Amino acid sequence: MVVPVIDFSKLDGNEREKTLAEIANGCEQWGFFQLVNHGISVELLERVKKVSSECFKLEREERFKDSSTVKLLNKLVDSEDQKTRLDDVDWEDVFILQDDNQWPSNPPQFKETMKEYRAELKKLAEKIMEVMDENLGLEEGYIKKAFSGGVDDEGIELHRPFFGTKVSHYPPCPSPDIVNGLRAHTDAGGVILLFQDDKVGGLQVLKDGRWIDVQPLANAIVINTGDQIEVLSNGRYKSAWHRVLARADGNRRSIASFYNPSFNATIAPAVKLITGEMKGEEEAARIAYPKFLFRDYMTVYTQQKFLAKEPRFQAVGAR
Repeated sequence: MVVPVIDFSKLDGNEREKTLAEIANGCEQWGFFQLVNHGISVELLERVKKVSSECFKLEREERFKDSSTVKLLNKLVDSEDQKTRLDDVDWEDVFILQDDNQWPSNPPQFKETMKEYRAELKKLAEKIMEVMDENLGLEEGYIKKAFSGGVDDEGIELHRPFFGTKVSHYPPCPSPDIVNGLRAHTDAGGVILLFQDDKVGGLQVLKDGRWIDVQPLANAIVINTGDQIEVLSNGRYKSAWHRVLARADGNRRSIASFYNPSFNATIAPAVKLITGEMKGEEEAARIAYPKFLFRDYMTVYTQQKFLAKEPRFQAVGAR
C-alpha cells in the first residue's frame, strides 16, 4: 500500500471531480495524503529547508546532545540492559512557531523565510478545508467558521483559529531499536500540513492494522486530518495514528503546521451530517461524538496524547 499522492492543481481543470474524489478517499480511507502542485513555490520550499537545517546546526544540535533524552539513552546502553525500551520519550528536537512567541535568531533569514512560508501554508490549509466542506456537502466556509467559534452579524470571526508550526529534527540515533523518534498518536486539532524530509524517511501511518511508510517525495506537502475534523464530520473522516521511527542514519527534518480551532470554539458534529431524513431517537443515534469546547479537549489530550483516542472523546463529553 502507498499513501495517496494527489495533484492539487487539477482542482482548477477538467479533472476537478476526479480530484475531489481522490481527496475524499484520502480523508475517509487514510486520514493521510500527499499534495503535489499545491501552489507553494519550490524556491520558497528550498529556502525553508536551508534555514531550518542551519537553525538546527547553529542553535539546536549541541542542546539536543545535552538533553535528558540523550542522557537516558546513554545510561540505558551503558547498563547493558537488553530488555528495557525507552517508551515514554521521543528522539526529537522540537520548537514551536506562533505569531506571538519568540523565534530563533539564527540564521538571520530564518524569521523572514518562515513567516512567508507560514502565510502560504495557512492559505493552503483553508483551501483544503473548503474542499472538505464541498466533499461533505457542507456550506462553503463551514469548517473555518466552526474553528472560529462562528461569526458575528457582520460576518467577522468571533475568535481566531490557532495556527502553529512545529519544527522538528530527528538526529541519527545510536540505538534506534530501543527508542521512538515520535510515539504513535493522533493529532488533536484540525488540518495538519507537513513538509517532511525528502531524503530521510521514518514517518509511518497506521492503515488497516499495518504501519505504512509515508514515502519521502520532493516538495510535496503531507496532509493529515486531526481529531476535530473527525468530530465535525461525525466520523466520516478519521484522524489517523502515525509515528516516526528513530534511525541510525540521517538527520530527518520535519516541519508540521497545525490549523486548529480557537480554544474558545465549540466543536460538534455538523448538524447537516446527523439530521438527513432521521428524526428523534434515530437522529440521536447517528450522533457519534459529543459537543465540547476545544479548550476542554486539549486539557484531556495533553494527559492522554499517546493513548487511545475514543476515551478522550468520552472524557470531554462527560465534562
